[in-house]
Amino acid sequence: MPGVWDSMSAKLCTQAGHEVAFLSGYCTSATLLGLPDFGYLTQMEMAEVARRVCRAAPDLMVIVDADTGYGNPLNTIRTVELWEQAGAVGLFLEDQVWPKKCGHMAGKQVVPQDEWLAKLKAAVANRTTLHITARTDARAAVSLDEAIERAKRALDVGVDAVFVEAPESLAELEQIAESLPDCVRVANMIETGKTPLLTPAELHDLGFDLIVAPLGGLYAAAKAIQGIYARLAADGTLRDDLGDLLTFDEFNALVDLDEHYATEERFR
Repeated sequence: MPGVWDSMSAKLCTQAGHEVAFLSGYCTSATLLGLPDFGYLTQMEMAEVARRVCRAAPDLMVIVDADTGYGNPLNTIRTVELWEQAGAVGLFLEDQVWPKKCGHMAGKQVVPQDEWLAKLKAAVANRTTLHITARTDARAAVSLDEAIERAKRALDVGVDAVFVEAPESLAELEQIAESLPDCVRVANMIETGKTPLLTPAELHDLGFDLIVAPLGGLYAAAKAIQGIYARLAADGTLRDDLGDLLTFDEFNALVDLDEHYATEERFR
């Protein structure tokens, strides 16, 4: 599941042939607010971005980051309702203390197990179709054993997948898979993050079949735009750099311009 953050990234994801994507809170905080994944993004901001993304790419199944549910079990129920109204097919719900941090950042804290489990129970009981992933950040905040215990308890609640965030070695990935049999396990592949960067085939062999690659698109886009702006600042033109750009016609095809011309003509 590549990470997306707006309508354009969702269209590009579909164009590349992906069927499932992850609407990342990290990416959305950066692109919508220009801020790090530090708990600044609100429930309604994320819901609105989810609505836009799902509408722009109707053939793309979008799992939407729900952070901590934005409060207590009642707030979590509201989050489930908003995500389903937006068109999401699933959500990730984590156990960090709010305001949360990106799973590969330092300084994370987790709430007591029962507090997180109560929100998971509320989500499971009130979803219509959402696929619910229980994410725990206890590996860094407490210990790997604590994270595995939390994941086991989440499975007892009835979630569809479990996600132990930020294991730091192959041995830890193996331990997670062996300790959590007969379930869907999530692996988060953040380029230059804490977890070893593996292919889907390698992860499948380890026991992980829901694979998130949430930040590669954002990092690539940021680097490309950074370079283009630097060249504009230095040279004032991109005349010698057209190979780094989509053409005018290519971009218009991406946003379905011909379809809109046809609609305009139909109702002229």
